[in-house]
Amino acid sequence: MESIRELYRIGTGPSSSHTMAPRSAAETFLKRNPDAAEYRITLYGSLAATGKGHLTDKAIHQVFANRSHQIIWEPEVNLPRHPNGMLFETLDEKGSVTGSWKAYSIGGGAVLEEGAQAGETKKIYDLNSMAEILDYCEKSGKAFWEYVEEREGKDIWGFLEEIWFAMHQSIERGLEAEGVIEGGLGLRRQAWAYQRKAYNAATHLKRQGLIAAYALAVSEENATGGVIVTAPTCGSCGIVPAVLLYMMNNLNCTAAPILRALATAGLIGNLIKYNASISGAEVGCQGEVGTACSMAAAAATQLLGGTIRQIEYAAEMGLEHNLGLTCDPVEGLVQIPCIERNVFAATQALNSADYALLSDGSHRISFDEVVLVMKQTGLDMPSRYRETSSGGLARAYRTRIKGNENSSK
Repeated sequence: MESIRELYRIGTGPSSSHTMAPRSAAETFLKRNPDAAEYRITLYGSLAATGKGHLTDKAIHQVFANRSHQIIWEPEVNLPRHPNGMLFETLDEKGSVTGSWKAYSIGGGAVLEEGAQAGETKKIYDLNSMAEILDYCEKSGKAFWEYVEEREGKDIWGFLEEIWFAMHQSIERGLEAEGVIEGGLGLRRQAWAYQRKAYNAATHLKRQGLIAAYALAVSEENATGGVIVTAPTCGSCGIVPAVLLYMMNNLNCTAAPILRALATAGLIGNLIKYNASISGAEVGCQGEVGTACSMAAAAATQLLGGTIRQIEYAAEMGLEHNLGLTCDPVEGLVQIPCIERNVFAATQALNSADYALLSDGSHRISFDEVVLVMKQTGLDMPSRYRETSSGGLARAYRTRIKGNENSSK
């Protein structure tokens, strides 16, 4: 597996796969081909289907600003490697193709070139399954975060400190902001209101309210193109920060335990990314929100003093109970149902931690098995439920809007 530096990325929303990765790919292509008369970018599958709602075109236009370029949308065409395919071409003065480069946005902001294997030149971890890591940690007496430090080096803590600072800042900005989120759905920011109500609530509702406020804050920042951290994606970026901030305040933690929990969460996310997928276009929202819930559940369990077996159990539950979750963003925007899903997954992560801590960590279905089930479930999903906005809630909303328009004529 590659470094968790490739999992946690500081960037701007609203989508790691549809905004961050296309921007990165465009920058790479332009750097390699700075002098073309014209550039042509073709977006395929999910990138084309929901690209405008995810601001894919805006990200590419920013890179090729003041240069002649065109974007072609091919939502009905899927390249064989991944639903998020991109073809970059250079053209001469006569419009003839002089060069091309094919790449894929494989989730979490990562870009994979045609012909390359994911992580093939960046292998950091020597163990690629939870079973192997559990066995190693039990024999060595090490915690998950110590295994991360062993493989990544001690400078990983400086990196994670930057990641945690960026996460914390996204919550703070989100809690202060008010107003309508752009995109045409008329959604208002709610994080600030949830926080105020939570402060005056009873103990149980206070926990629910604060978790909701923190998750909303980051998700609303993402939806408005603010700076966030992929954990593991933009669409699921509110879950891990919300849980960590709540735990830090509730347990009165110093920075060190939070960074260690962030390392363990990164290890969990890496295992899912390596053995399955974190791409909504490939496996649905279970790969995004489900993975983030699993990461947050593991982090919370560790902070509460859980054993590695209990941490594994919490991570397994966080993913298991999001199996089958579809990716059906209304109007291609990372707003409905994405923002609310961050809230409920953050709460579910804490519930998973509580449940795991009540147990001895033993259970029948392993984390590794659930990861493989998630992958197969995603591959079995029709494409309309994998970030194309052609089914599910997106279709229901579109049908209602059209019905209202027809009745008003």
